[in-house]
Amino acid sequence: MSLDPNLAEQQLLADTLEREGSAMDQRELLAEILIGGGFALAAAVIWWLHPPHSFSVLPTALCVAVMALAMLVRFETPLGFTVPTQLAFVPLLFAAPVAVVPVAVVAASWLARVYDLASGRIPPSRLLKAPANAWFSIGPVIVFAVAGTEPSHAGAVLLVLALLAEFGLDSVVATVRTALERAASLRDQVRESWVYGIDAALSGVGLAVAQDLHRSPVIVLVLLPLLGLLQLFAQERHRRLEGLIELGNAYRGTALVLGDVVEADDGYTGVHCKSVVALSLAVADELGLDAARRRNLEFGALLHDVGKIAIPKDIINKAGKLDPAEWTLIKTHTLEGQAMLERVGGFMREVGLIVRSHHERWDGTGYPDGLAGEAIPLEARIIACCDSWNAMRTDRAYRKALSHEAAVDELTAHAGTQFDPRIVKALLRLVQHDAGGAGSTPAFQLPQAA
Repeated sequence: MSLDPNLAEQQLLADTLEREGSAMDQRELLAEILIGGGFALAAAVIWWLHPPHSFSVLPTALCVAVMALAMLVRFETPLGFTVPTQLAFVPLLFAAPVAVVPVAVVAASWLARVYDLASGRIPPSRLLKAPANAWFSIGPVIVFAVAGTEPSHAGAVLLVLALLAEFGLDSVVATVRTALERAASLRDQVRESWVYGIDAALSGVGLAVAQDLHRSPVIVLVLLPLLGLLQLFAQERHRRLEGLIELGNAYRGTALVLGDVVEADDGYTGVHCKSVVALSLAVADELGLDAARRRNLEFGALLHDVGKIAIPKDIINKAGKLDPAEWTLIKTHTLEGQAMLERVGGFMREVGLIVRSHHERWDGTGYPDGLAGEAIPLEARIIACCDSWNAMRTDRAYRKALSHEAAVDELTAHAGTQFDPRIVKALLRLVQHDAGGAGSTPAFQLPQAA
């Protein structure tokens, strides 16, 4: 994740933070049991094949304690978090027999959560994540076990192989785990691979400490000031990300309130806008819009008529034909809507541009700017098409709803002049089975705001 996470990353991060303090759902619980069970089996096999010899408890205990502290230093990522455990994990490999290392990692993880568990910040079920989180320790343990070499006697090549095995096994398990628990794409997971670069850098520091560990076990404590510094960075990052999410939620809340204002001001316009939202998002899915454009489209569709608040109701609901002065006035609703959203700020400025342009036409004869073709924002083109479809399929003050066949004919006839032909095709694919009555009930449901 970059220092300035995009919308998709913000949405995943918000979900991650919400999950952290809640009990695991059935899907998540099953995944943790399966992956954690696999870890337990792998650790048991290693213990059976390479039973631990006698070893000094003090260095191992100190490494476990420092690792537990390292696990408290959490840098949140969209799909979870990363912690600087490499600082203590590398010395742990040198301090304990390979069979003990996976068990020690789980112990450190549980030790790190004692306070959160005792204070009620996490439910007990979250402790089941410890074995699954410890899979990274299996890779290097297998490398050293197969080589029959103690880490303290390993050469550079073997140490690099152990590091690659750690990263490789961890990434495979993380991919499987995410696929089982969450709706995240492989691309989302690949974007988090930067954490392995950080781990590789920290491994060098851990190795420097590990080489003197048996001579002076307390040397592992020199890592504590570094962990303290990293904790300051982690807390600052956490506050920044929380603020970013809260700001996004505030903008969404403002948009939803404006939507309620539109509906309270004119019931038909409010219901119409929500129907356009649902249909526009369905078209967005057909076209494969990314998260940011989908969000802007959602609120652009919801608020495309917000400027009509400033138009007299006798003009909005006039049963007859508008005279030139009335028509000139009603066309200002796009500019009024943009001005309102400009004052909100944030991403609502982008939504304001969409609202401004939703009455532009593909052939350049629309208003207010006479934009044509691809110069019209894609979101505005989608709204224009869906807006017209809903208007044709519902009763208006000045006419009855058109039949499904007549509405299809109108949409097709104006593809390439009023509407983007590509969007017309996408919309017709969605409404081809919606040949029922011309009631006002939308065929799609407005999704809940995040």
